[in-house]
This record gives sequence, structure tokens and C-alpha cells, in this order.
Amino acid sequence: MFRWLALLILLVALARSAVAAEPGDFKLWLQGLRQDALAQGITGATFDRAMQGVKPIPRIIELDNRQPETVLTFDQYIERVVPQARRDAARDHYAENKPLLDEIGRRYGVPPRYIVALWGIETDFGQKIGTYPVVAALATLAYDGRRGAFFRRELINALLIIQNDNIDPATMIGSWAGAMGQSQFMPSSFLAYAVSYRGTAAPDLWNRRDDVFASIANYLARLGWRADQPWGVEVRVPPNFSPANIGSAQRKSLADWAALGIRRADGAMILDPGQKGERRAALIQPGGSEGPSFLVYDNFNVIMRWNNSTNFAVAVGYLADSVN
Repeated sequence: MFRWLALLILLVALARSAVAAEPGDFKLWLQGLRQDALAQGITGATFDRAMQGVKPIPRIIELDNRQPETVLTFDQYIERVVPQARRDAARDHYAENKPLLDEIGRRYGVPPRYIVALWGIETDFGQKIGTYPVVAALATLAYDGRRGAFFRRELINALLIIQNDNIDPATMIGSWAGAMGQSQFMPSSFLAYAVSYRGTAAPDLWNRRDDVFASIANYLARLGWRADQPWGVEVRVPPNFSPANIGSAQRKSLADWAALGIRRADGAMILDPGQKGERRAALIQPGGSEGPSFLVYDNFNVIMRWNNSTNFAVAVGYLADSVN
């Protein structure tokens, strides 16, 4: 009896101790992070300035752990991400920024319509960049998230941005997952691809459209964008078409696809008269066999490098096409 009572008292004490230790655990974790940051070239002054007052944000952990109750179908995804209102807005924003977009498109070899499409899908043309402080968001996910190692690296990258570009940590606002600015670059992408259009200051992806557009174009160009190709084209598949020919790994020349009976969605030949048909493409059906079919080219894979989602890449293509 007394032995069980003593054990119960001990368990209660341990539980209280664990609860009380949580803030101290984060402080201890910060000490280890500081050592790691210093070893990677972050100065003590930068670390202390960036991490001042930073605490885990419980709401971010809730969002990280939340599992979607339903999975959107392809049609539902397109309806949500590329509604007619966003297509109309894309045309308006292109017209409003045409001289700048055309200049950036020429500089980087990326058609402006794709810059506008990514800008529109990521942040609704700069209107929804997020409300979370990036450093605190990344610290929360690095400390208590499902992918702690990944977010720890991104947090170190964010500190490098603060140090190298002398950015005020308070102005680094983004999504709960740490994606920043109007292009929603993670810190690693910022370091790799963000550019200043003027070339005389640090990139400002929060407030300067020229930097936002140039950084999106630079990202696509650096990943191998081909200005002579579209993203893809919707096609019609003949009856009893072999499923073995469908999938991103099944790349064939346009001539081969034509020989297999693939036509454009309107029934026209996929090869124009005199076209050699050497361009290679893959046939995908993101909505399954009952949904639309697409022949997608190298640029589709570049968009997939931005966001590894077939639905996302098709949505970017749809929105870009609506700008024409």
C-alpha cells in the first residue's frame, strides 16, 4: 500500500518536473543551435539578434501535424487553385507589369506568363505572403517538428540571410513552414536563386516586384528552363490505349506519340506540317483514366522541381496559358 502510494507520488513529481522542464529544454536546444550556427559562420551577434525573444509557436505544430481530412481530386484542385477569377487577375497583372516582365523574361529566357503564374499561385499575386515570423516558425519546426533536421538547416540558412544581407529578422514574414515573401522561397532557395533586379542591394522578396519577378525567373532558368518549349499540351488518347505508355518515366518523341494515335484535345494532329517530331514528352493523366491527358515537356519537370506535385505543375501551366 505504502509502496504504491510512494510510487504514485514519484510519478506525479516526475510529470510535474517534465512539464516544468519544457521551457528549459528549448533554452538548452537553443544553446546547441548557437554552437552549430557559430561553427557554420554565423556570428554571435547575428544569432542573438535573430533569436531574441523567439519561442516555440504551438499553432505551427498544430498545422504541421494536421492531416487533411479529404484528398482533393484533380478537378477539385484545379477549381480551387486556378479559378476563373485568378485567370482574369493573371491577365490584369501581366498587363499592369508588362514592360518589367518582358524585360526580365528576355534577361532570363523565361516567358513572363510563367512568372505571373507562379506568383499568382504562391501568394495570390503578392497579397498572401503569410503572417508568421520566419525565424520563429523555423525554430519551432526544427525543435519540435516532424522534420527537425530539415528545418534546422533552413533555420541556419535564414540566419545566413540575416547576416549576409543585413535583413531585419522582424521583417522576415512568411508561411507557417518558413516560406518567405511573394515567391514563397524557403531560405535555401533564397540563398540559391533570389536576385536583386537592380543589382545594387539585397534581394527584397517582400516589397519589390522587380526582385520577386527576377528571382522567380532566375529559379526557373537555373533549373534548365527551355524558352523554345511550352510546359505541355492537353491531348486525346485513343480507346484501349495501353497504360504502360502512361507516366512521367515513359518519354517518347512526338513522332512516336503521333504513331500511337495521340491527338490534341481538339482532335488536331500533335505534329504541325513539316515538324520533325523529335521533341520528347511524357504522357500523364493526373486525374486518372477518366480525367484529362497531357503530353508534358522538359519545362514541366522544371516546374516540378519548384513543387513536386503533378497537380501543382499542371495548375501553373493552366494559369500561364490563360495569360496568352
